[in-house]
Amino acid sequence: MNHSTYANSIEPNDISSSEQEDTVPPTLGHTLDNFKDCVDLVYRTFPELHVSIVYFEHLIGNDEFTRDVIEPLTHIQQYQAQELFKRSQFRPITDSKELIKGILNGEVAIFHYANVYLVNVSKPKSRSIQQSETETIITGPHDSFIETATTNISLIRKRVKSSHLKVLKLQVGEITKNDVYILYIDGLVNMDYVKELVKRIELIEVDAVHDGNMLIQYIDDYPNSLFPLFSTTERTDAAVSKLVAGRIVGILDGSPSVFTAPSSFFEFFASPDDYYQRWLLGSSLRILRFLALVITLSFTALYVSITTFHYEMIPESLLLIITESRSRVPFPPLYEALLMELTIELLREAGARLPTKIGQTIGIVGGIVIGQAAVQAGFTSNILIIAVASSAIASFVIPSYVMSASIRLIRFGLIIMAGILGDLGIAIGIAYIVIHLSGLTSLTSSYMTPVSPFNFKDWRDMFIRAPFWAMRGRPSQSKSPNKLKTGMKK
Repeated sequence: MNHSTYANSIEPNDISSSEQEDTVPPTLGHTLDNFKDCVDLVYRTFPELHVSIVYFEHLIGNDEFTRDVIEPLTHIQQYQAQELFKRSQFRPITDSKELIKGILNGEVAIFHYANVYLVNVSKPKSRSIQQSETETIITGPHDSFIETATTNISLIRKRVKSSHLKVLKLQVGEITKNDVYILYIDGLVNMDYVKELVKRIELIEVDAVHDGNMLIQYIDDYPNSLFPLFSTTERTDAAVSKLVAGRIVGILDGSPSVFTAPSSFFEFFASPDDYYQRWLLGSSLRILRFLALVITLSFTALYVSITTFHYEMIPESLLLIITESRSRVPFPPLYEALLMELTIELLREAGARLPTKIGQTIGIVGGIVIGQAAVQAGFTSNILIIAVASSAIASFVIPSYVMSASIRLIRFGLIIMAGILGDLGIAIGIAYIVIHLSGLTSLTSSYMTPVSPFNFKDWRDMFIRAPFWAMRGRPSQSKSPNKLKTGMKK
C-alpha cells in the first residue's frame, strides 16, 4: 500500500516538519490558522466574557459539552470568569502542539485573554458491541471488540479484575497518530517480549496505520513468510485467555482486531469452542482441524501425482473409473487441477466481495453449475471435482482466516511440485514447509513451540484439549516465574 496517497496533495514530510516546529505559544489566531479550510471546526464567542471556544462537534458528547462548558459560561459574569477557570475540568495549556492535539482528540479549547484551557468532553461516535462475524462460535460469550480502543480495554478490564494488568500507550503514524495500547499481566508475562514489542513499534516510521492486521506486518520477525506470525482476534474472551496465559495483547485505536504475541503455529487451529465444550468433544474437533490441514494441502496434489506418474498406487477397481473419467479430458492433470483450483478461488473471492445473500447464492449455484458443466464439456474429471471440493471444504474448517488463506496459497505450490516430480515433489514441498516453519520466530520465540523446542507438557493443549484439571500452568512461551497467587500449579 502506498501510504502517501492518503495525504493527497500535501507532502507528509512537510506535515511532520511543521508539527515539529510548532512550538509557539497557543493563541486563537494560531489555532484557527492551523485548522484553516476545516469546515467541520466550530468557533464560538462569548463577547461579554471575552471568551472564545473552538472544537469539533462530531468528536464531543453533547450532554458533556452542555454540562461542562455551555452552562458554566452562560451563568457567570465577566468578573467571575477567572474563578470559573480554576475548576479542575479546565486544564491550562501553554504549548500549541498540546492544544492542537487536544482539539483533535475531542476536547474543547477555551481562550480567555492570554490564557488557554482544554475541557475533555470527548465522546466520538462508535458502533455498539456486537457478535464477531468472522469468529462465530456455538457456545460461550458473544461480545467482540469494536473500533474504539478505550472500549476494548474496558471489555478486558471487565474480565481481568486485577491491578497486575498493565497497559502501555504508544503511537504510530506520522500523520494519523494512532494510539497503540500494549496489555500484559505483570508476573505472568516474560518482560523481554514486552520490551522487544515496544521497541519494534517505536521504530515504525509510516504515514498511517489503519488496522491491527496492518500493524503486525511492520513488526513481523519474517515479513516475507506466508505464515501469520502474530495471532489476531476480535473476540474478548480469546484475548483474555492469551493474557492469562502470559502473553501480550496489542490494541490499535480504530481497529476491531487485536493481536497477541508471541504466537505458535498450533494456536491457529484452536477455537474458543474447544474450551466451552466437554474435553472429549473439544479434542475431537481439534484433531479434525489438523486432519483438514492435511486434506487441504495434499488431496489435489496427490490426485495430480497419482494420475501423472503413479497409476500403480490406484486399486484396480478404481483405476478403471479414473481412466474412464479422464478419457475425455484434453489437459494433463496438472493443468486440469490448477484450472479448477483457480476457479474455486475466484468463486470464493466473488462470494466474499458481494452482499451476503448474493454471495452465498453465487458460491453454491456457481460451484454446482460450473463443476457440472466442466465435467460434461470434458474440461475436467469427476474425481478431480471431488478432490478440489474436498480441499476447499477442508480449508474452511481452519478457524483462522489468515492461516487458511496462507495454506490455500501453499497448496498451489504443492500441486505444481506434484505435477513435475510426482510423490517426490510432494515430499520435497512438505519437507521445505516443515524446515521453513522450524526456522520462524514470533517476537523472538520459536514458532513451532512446543514441538521445537520440545515441551511435552504443552502438548496437553496442542493436538488435543485435555481436561482442565490436567492443564494447570501456563504455556512454555511464558517463561517468567509465577509471582501471582493464582492458585495454579506449575
